[in-house]
Amino acid sequence: MSVHGPNPLKSFRPSPRRCAAAVLTAAVVGLTAAGAAWSAPAAAPTAAKAPRTCAASDLYLSMGRKEGAAGSLYWPVQFTNTSTSSCALRGYPGVSVLDTAHHQLGAAAGRSGTAYRTVTLTPGHSASAVLRTTNGPVGGPCLRTGAYLRIYAPASRTPVLIPASWTTCSGLFEVGPVNTEGTI
Repeated sequence: MSVHGPNPLKSFRPSPRRCAAAVLTAAVVGLTAAGAAWSAPAAAPTAAKAPRTCAASDLYLSMGRKEGAAGSLYWPVQFTNTSTSSCALRGYPGVSVLDTAHHQLGAAAGRSGTAYRTVTLTPGHSASAVLRTTNGPVGGPCLRTGAYLRIYAPASRTPVLIPASWTTCSGLFEVGPVNTEGTI
């Protein structure tokens, strides 16, 4: 190998400032890496993720079988998870009775006051919320019979209309929380 002119490596002498800067940079990088290793928190155990809240698009709503008992009429609204993942419902659905022109008849259902918990629905599984009115005019008149129920799943702002013949009587129209026990 022939060298033309002075050897660039022999003639290069770093200035004291460059040496100090290089040493300082290396020290900072080394301390930062070591400090990061020393101060990194231990990995916390991962808690099981709570399932997401069911959206109206995750659910198929249908009516169960009407039952009468002790002067009351009960009718469960069933919420079936049609999605491919688990989702949760908690609380009371919103329920109103509508006529054939989709006008509301009377007040929306009141809440029964029953305590509730979160219900997790795996794909294909159901829970229900029970509607209640009196079985005829017991202590008050009946409203016109509705053609639909407008139902909002708990925590949803998207209504679902279900064709359903419902007559609210005696000023009593209430709904229980979503549950798997069939209670109001």
